[in-house]
Formats: sequence, structure tokens, C-alpha cells
Amino acid sequence: MAPYTFPCRLRWSDMDMNRHINNALYATFLEESRLSMFADLVPEDPRVRMVNNFLVAEQSMKFTRQLVYRPEPVSVIMSVAEVRAAAFTLECEIRDEEHTYLTAETLIVAFDLAMNRVRRLTDGEIRSLSRYQG
Repeated sequence: MAPYTFPCRLRWSDMDMNRHINNALYATFLEESRLSMFADLVPEDPRVRMVNNFLVAEQSMKFTRQLVYRPEPVSVIMSVAEVRAAAFTLECEIRDEEHTYLTAETLIVAFDLAMNRVRRLTDGEIRSLSRYQG
């Protein structure tokens, strides 16, 4: 299985007064990547999505190098590190061919928003996650 790679475009407005990409935006880059990676896991029907949804429970990020604006996208690389009954962990990197700018770990739980509680992953969700297990 292969990790998922998302080409993430930077915007000029992502820079802060220190002339590098603002650290708060890295979480947004990870979110955009997850949404693309797991588009097949999120039901289109809003009623079904209320029952079969996911929440970020924890996320730790280590900033390893300043990222400055440039027109070429950076790569957000994600792989599923662990799958449990009701949660999974993603290992993430934001990088280009020369440098790694961020490493992160994200714990995601399967969640039933209608009942406001954690739920078990379905067999189909586990199969989908296995595509990106390292």
C-alpha cells in the first residue's frame, strides 16, 4: 500500500508578517488533505453523514523548517499508521523534494453526530483505510 499524496497550493495571503507561511495554516493544509484522501468515506447525503462521520480527537505537529510562499505546491503525505475499532491514526508530512516542513500525527475517531457518541468503524471504512496503511 502507498501513502496518499496531496498537492497543496500555497496562497500569497498564507504568509504572515514574519514572511513565512503562518503556522496556524498547517492544520488547514492537513484538513484539506484529509478531505481529499477520504472523500469516499464521507457520505454525500447529509442525513447519513450525521450518523457516519469522523472527528479529529488529537493532533500533534512538529514544525521542522520555515515554509515560504512559492507558486509550486508542497506535498502533504499521509499514511494510516493504526486502525482500531473506532479510530485510526494518520502520520503526516508536509514536504517538497528537498525539505520536510512539518511532521504530524492525527487521531481520528468515527463519530455519530446524531447520537453524539463514538461509533465503530464499518468494514467498508476499514477497507478504505487499508489502502493507505504503511
